[in-house]
Amino acid sequence: MKKIEAIIKPFKLDEVKEALQEAGLQGITVTEAKGFGRQK
Repeated sequence: MKKIEAIIKPFKLDEVKEALQEAGLQGITVTEAKGFGRQK
């Protein structure tokens, strides 16, 4: 078993979900993240 974590733009979610399903992956958890890192 392997775990994949990815941070993607919201408008890419459908495309990524379809690609994962085509690759044979069935389980997916989606969480909305807000905020940003400290700018330099």
